[in-house]
Amino acid sequence: MSRWLKALPLALALAALSIFGGGCGSNSPAQIRFVHAIQDASAMDIQVNGTAEFTNLSFLGVQPNQPGYTSVPSGGDTIQGFLTGTTTKVFTDTASLGSSARYTLVATGFSLTGNPKGSNVDLLQISDNIPTPPAGDVAFRVVHASPSGPNGNPDAPEAVDVYILLNPSTAPTGNPTISALAYTQASSYVSIPNNPNDDTMPPGFTVYVTASGTTTPVIISEPINPQAGAVRTLVLTDVQDGNKMNPTFLELSDLN
Repeated sequence: MSRWLKALPLALALAALSIFGGGCGSNSPAQIRFVHAIQDASAMDIQVNGTAEFTNLSFLGVQPNQPGYTSVPSGGDTIQGFLTGTTTKVFTDTASLGSSARYTLVATGFSLTGNPKGSNVDLLQISDNIPTPPAGDVAFRVVHASPSGPNGNPDAPEAVDVYILLNPSTAPTGNPTISALAYTQASSYVSIPNNPNDDTMPPGFTVYVTASGTTTPVIISEPINPQAGAVRTLVLTDVQDGNKMNPTFLELSDLN
């Protein structure tokens, strides 16, 4: 038997080992953006597995700049928030992040330092499977991150109905665009046709938020005017240092 034939089994084994080893170490990073919605916490530094990824993130701040993401290791990651420039821990939690996947992480609830009942921070891990809307449409998704809810009760925050209506609009009417969205939940994306280029019609939409099952009172009544083809995530939060839902939403740019 030739020397080449004798060496072939060893070469094949080494090649297989190389492929296997490469596959084990080839997980791509995950992509995340981070939203600070902890109503009683001041600016935070956010660490992922002990590495500072976001710094001096204020209440209702999002990093990185939209529509960007930051690369972090995929797999089981430890996420911690500290008051900016200190070792005072606001929260610690874990996230399971898929290889090459994109996520919005929203920290909400109440902090270790500000809540007499102790830490009650919820870290929402939301998969960002961003759609491409049909021509002329805008896609919306809503995240309920208001621990006080429309009833102002942090012990039992109510679910909400969300109406996203074409202008001109003055009140929530018809069926909700998104129904019975509970605290800590994110809706699916909903695609809505934008107004045509018609000078007789005001552009954009009005977003209304009410307690689920009723159209009164209206807690949020806010205009929004993204261009056709855009994708937006609307985050519902508390007001800072107050047990009530914020009368404005936080708008995240997912696309365009």
